[in-house]
Amino acid sequence: MSKAYKRPLFQLILNRLKESRRFIQVLLGSRQVGKTTLVRQVEEALGIPAHFVSADIATLQSLSWIESQWEIARSKGGLLIIDEVQKIKHWSELIKKLWDEDTRNSIPLKVILLGSSPWLMQKGLSESMAGRFEIIPIPHWSLEEMEQAFEWDLDQYIYFGGYPGAAPLADKSDQTRWINYINDSLIETTISRDILLMTQVNKPAILRRLFQLTCCYSGQILSYQKMLGQLQDSGNTTTLAHYLDLLSGVGFVAGIQKFSLQKVRVKGSSPKLQVYNTALISALCGKSFQEAQEDRAFWGRLVESSIGAHLLNAIKGTQIELYYWREGQHEVDFVLRKGDFITAIEVKSANKKNYLSGMEVFHKAFHPQKHLLIGKEGIPIEQFLKTPIEKWVMPK
Repeated sequence: MSKAYKRPLFQLILNRLKESRRFIQVLLGSRQVGKTTLVRQVEEALGIPAHFVSADIATLQSLSWIESQWEIARSKGGLLIIDEVQKIKHWSELIKKLWDEDTRNSIPLKVILLGSSPWLMQKGLSESMAGRFEIIPIPHWSLEEMEQAFEWDLDQYIYFGGYPGAAPLADKSDQTRWINYINDSLIETTISRDILLMTQVNKPAILRRLFQLTCCYSGQILSYQKMLGQLQDSGNTTTLAHYLDLLSGVGFVAGIQKFSLQKVRVKGSSPKLQVYNTALISALCGKSFQEAQEDRAFWGRLVESSIGAHLLNAIKGTQIELYYWREGQHEVDFVLRKGDFITAIEVKSANKKNYLSGMEVFHKAFHPQKHLLIGKEGIPIEQFLKTPIEKWVMPK
């Protein structure tokens, strides 16, 4: 990747920091999506004194450490950047105190907080920081970004996903090094440091197996009872739902809920499992790039998962909601909703054998404003992945 490449988010963050001091800017995104690189690029472009520190070694840092770093930044003036601040207990109360002191004393220090555990960061923000921050979601990289930064084509993106740090290791002829990197440096580090170290998990082995299960079943609808059967666990579905939320919070996998006009029914539905990044499927599946392409059913699942991952990442920071829908043998792969505007999406792939298109049935029940067919005979996959999501939830 060229060091000169800057994500589109670069300009948004730069513009925020060029404004008069108003809010703490909070950048939330999972590991390996380039938050540190992005903020360093912004720091360089601003051209003001900056102090960058990381609290990632959680056991060695404390509230007094935050206070001392803040004092250093005050003496320099300009900008303070704290990475992984959520690793320090009660961080938000102290950040609030220091920020309010600067406000009262007219100290113009600007602050950026980075976090790779969005659920934990948001907990601290909601408890103590009301009215003092803005969140900028940092999603996984899109096809267009990987194409511009690494000259990837569509098939590379579908298999290797959107992790920029792993991109130099993504060799079509030999995936061994890339797979080891994803498993060891990304998956294991995230589960160990961002989940197990930071929250109470009574059954860590079940959480790990649930992660593997969700990757294997990405794009499929699976009830919590069936998940328990697959995991050979006698636990309860509430625990499983909680673990799935934790895995979603670190940007690994999500449980997309069934579309309904009644919120109670949405919450009680079986989830459609979906990875945020197809690299997680490829690293765990045991198939090489060539084998994955030759297995039509598997490749079809990867294609559908790449579209689901794109939608999950694209809705971050918007008012757009993502669902699926199924009734009997009729299914709609994805449903986008923004206010009263509903868009139904069907993905045409070799993966579909047991379920029929539910577009007609869905239309009669919910009257969506748009129907989209992605793939053969519809919108080309590459075009869909490069189109801003807002276009699909707006009138023509």
